[in-house]
Amino acid sequence: MRIIPSKMRYFFEGFTKDRLPEGMAEALQSFLTVENVYLAATREISTKLENLNDEFKITLDQNPIHQIHTRIKTPKSIMEKLLRKGHELSIASARENLNDIAGVRVICPYIDDIYMIAELLTKQDDMQLICKNDYIKNPKPNGYRSLHLVVTVPVFLSKSTEHVKVEIQLRTIAMDFWASLEHDLVYKLGKEKTEDMMRELKDCADVISQTDARMQQIHSMITAKQDCSQK
Repeated sequence: MRIIPSKMRYFFEGFTKDRLPEGMAEALQSFLTVENVYLAATREISTKLENLNDEFKITLDQNPIHQIHTRIKTPKSIMEKLLRKGHELSIASARENLNDIAGVRVICPYIDDIYMIAELLTKQDDMQLICKNDYIKNPKPNGYRSLHLVVTVPVFLSKSTEHVKVEIQLRTIAMDFWASLEHDLVYKLGKEKTEDMMRELKDCADVISQTDARMQQIHSMITAKQDCSQK
């Protein structure tokens, strides 16, 4: 297989020769053959979400989706996660054991939008829900809130159809604001983070969650009044 030099620099970013575990170079090369499949899977999900958003914009004059972000895990991240979990270093192992090689993040204005979009998306005939973790109703100990879905979506290739796993994270603008800053702050703190700092971040998450709930309540009241006026 022909390897493009620029691709190999991307694959090996963060590694030095003496740090490459046995078999990693071969596994990274193999990733080239399936990377496009995961990219195609995120495009499939994005198109479905955009179609739903466009429909609601026309029929209800609202946009339940604020933003859509997609990403593919880097080969370095994939291999490190496989090593950390004690799995074999291979593409087959990655596809079997990792649910988040392909990821789609959906940012919604309101909490109700999250559950509506999740329900409509997973009801589509060609989507299969593998697992669901509701960190909105059951936040993580650090205050993180989001709805996580792992689904499979068909990717149609020239000679076959592959069902590819994609992790979808749905959160409000407020949840995304906290998650982005928390990630940045914790990374900067590193080993210097203390219980007091983590407690403060958790308190911020709780305050933001309360604001999210109040904004949802206001939105629901306005929507109810509009519905009554149209009857």
